[in-house]
Amino acid sequence: MKKILIINGHPNPDSFNFAIANEYQKGALASGASVEIITIATLTFNPNLAYGYQKRIELEPDLLESWEKIKRADHLVWIHPVWWGGLPAVTKGFIDRLFLPGMAFQYRENSVWWDKLLKGKTAHIITTLDQPGWFYRLFFGRPSVNQLKKSTLEFCGVKPVKISYIGIIKGSGENQRKKWLEKVYAFGVKNK
Repeated sequence: MKKILIINGHPNPDSFNFAIANEYQKGALASGASVEIITIATLTFNPNLAYGYQKRIELEPDLLESWEKIKRADHLVWIHPVWWGGLPAVTKGFIDRLFLPGMAFQYRENSVWWDKLLKGKTAHIITTLDQPGWFYRLFFGRPSVNQLKKSTLEFCGVKPVKISYIGIIKGSGENQRKKWLEKVYAFGVKNK
């Protein structure tokens, strides 16, 4: 049985991202997968990595529990909006505080290379936009994807990482949103 972890990075529980997370979960459960969820907005933690990697800050209980869920998962599903080209601040803080040396990766002594400690996991980033996905890729270079996919997940050994864009959210009607949710449900059923 595939172990799926949905990580919802939208801070607003009334957002369409929560409907997306719910629909993916329904599809994955229908396929027989086991599903856990991290809703970053409900966690209690300081998102500021105050000392960088120079001094370790104790992880709060919610972060420790989140890390255990990440370790158990075979497949990570990240759901978040794109704001100012990037991730919401609380999602970035979650990554900063949790994807640490010795946990997600390990620098090698006297080397520019590192060990990827999350090998064997796959991921799917489902991101909402107020512009077409092709426009975000072509004109802006998809900075949130580069940050999460390349500079975080793949850096730590998670591969492959699939990307799905959902948008234009602003002004979208009920019929369009229903089609997007059906697509996300199918992702869940296929565990991708």
